[in-house]
Amino acid sequence: MAKTLIKNAHLVNDGRTVEGDLLVDGERIARVGGEIAATDAVVVDARGLFLMPGMIDDQVHFREPGLTHKADLATESRAAVAGGITSFMDMPNTQPQTVTLEALEAKYGLAAGRAWGNYAFYLGATNDNIAEVRRLGRNQTCGVKVFMGASTGNMLVDDPAVLDVLFRDVPTLLAAHCEDTPTIQENEAAFRTKYGDAVPIRFHPEIRSAEACWKSSSLAVELARRHDTRLHVLHLTTERELELFRPGPPDGKRITAEVCIHHLWFDDRDYEERGTLIKCNPAIKTRADRDALRAGLRDGRLDLVGTDHAPHTLEEKGRGYFGAPAGLPLVQHALPMLLELVHDGHLGLELAVEKFAHAPARLFGIVDRGYLREGAYADLVLVDLDSAYQVRREDVLYKCGWSPLEGQRLRSRVVATFVNGQQVYEEGRFVGEPAGQRLQFAR
Repeated sequence: MAKTLIKNAHLVNDGRTVEGDLLVDGERIARVGGEIAATDAVVVDARGLFLMPGMIDDQVHFREPGLTHKADLATESRAAVAGGITSFMDMPNTQPQTVTLEALEAKYGLAAGRAWGNYAFYLGATNDNIAEVRRLGRNQTCGVKVFMGASTGNMLVDDPAVLDVLFRDVPTLLAAHCEDTPTIQENEAAFRTKYGDAVPIRFHPEIRSAEACWKSSSLAVELARRHDTRLHVLHLTTERELELFRPGPPDGKRITAEVCIHHLWFDDRDYEERGTLIKCNPAIKTRADRDALRAGLRDGRLDLVGTDHAPHTLEEKGRGYFGAPAGLPLVQHALPMLLELVHDGHLGLELAVEKFAHAPARLFGIVDRGYLREGAYADLVLVDLDSAYQVRREDVLYKCGWSPLEGQRLRSRVVATFVNGQQVYEEGRFVGEPAGQRLQFAR
C-alpha cells in the first residue's frame, strides 16, 4: 500500500486540537503532528478540515443474514463509512439468530471481503444457551447481548434464574437492552382499551414507558453489582436512569452506559411530524429526558454514543402503530448529527471525539484503534465543520432508501474516510474496495 500524507489538518485527538500533519504507511499511522515530509507519499491537503479517528459504533443492526430485503453488511457498512463510521458491532437478532458459536463465526465469514468498515458481532443470550455463552472465547466477540425486554423469537431472557446465571458466568462484556416487558404489556392493554388497534404514535413513549426502562435497567445494575459483571447498558432514554451510573471516564468502571444519537436529537414533540418513522425501542421520550441525556454525556454518566441503526422498509413503517416495526436508519448521518451538538455548544469537539472514538476503543478493549497515534490502524475521518447541507432522500445510501432526517439541515460534512490506511470515501464517491477487518480485543 502507498503512503498517504495528510497535510495542514486540525488534528483532534486525546483531548486536544492542534494543526499538523499525519503520515499513513500501509495500514497504520506512521507519524502524527508537526510538519512531516515524505516525498514518496500521496499528499492530501486538509487545510481548514478536521482530522479525527473514525467513529466506532457499538450497536448496529445490518440485518444479515435473513433480513436482507431491508439491509445487508455491504450496503450498510458502505453508508457507514460515508458517514465517518470506520468500525461497527452488529447485533444478533438476525435470521437465524446469532445464538451459537457456529452462527457467530458464520457472520464473520459473511463480512469478510464485503464490509467497508471494521466489524465485530455480538453473541445473543437466550433462556437456554448458557452453555454457548460459557464456551465463548474472550477475543471471539465484542460481547454478549441480552434482551431484558421484548424481542423476537426466544431472545427475550425473562427467567430470573437464567439471568442470574448469565450475569454470573458471562466471560465477556454483557450488553443489555433494558425494558420491563410486563409493564409494557400493561400499558399497551390500557391504550388498546381506549383506542383499539388505532393507538396514536404519540403514545409510544407512554407504552414503552420510563417506568419500564427503570425497572429493567435497575435490575441489570443490581445483578451486575452482585456478580461483578462487566455490564454495558445500551441506549439509555430517561433522566431517572442516569442515577444508576457514575460520572467520569469509562476507565476502571465495571458498569457503563451508552446513549444513541436519535435520543440526543429527537423528543416526543417530533412524533407529530415524523410518526412511525421515529418509532424505536426504547422509545424517544420527553424533551427533559433528551436534555438530561445531553448533560449525562458531558458529565460521563453516559460513556459513549452509538446509533442502534435499524433499517426497515417504508412499506413496513407505514403499517400503523402496532404494525410498524421499531428502528431507525442512522449510520450515514450520526456523526454530523453529533457535531450539531458541538455547533450548538452542548459538547466540546474534543469531548465528542472521546465519546465516539476514544471511549468505545477503551471500553471494549479494541486493539490499536480509536486514536490518532503512531502505530495505530489508520481509521480516519476528515470533516468540514462549515459545509452545510440538507438531508435529501435521493442522497440516502441505505438499502431501505430513506432517512428520518429528511429535510433537516446539518452543518458538518464528511469529506473523506480511511479504513486501515485505505481511502474508501471522498466527496460523495466511494474509492477502491471494501477494506474492513475483523476487530480484535485485548481482554
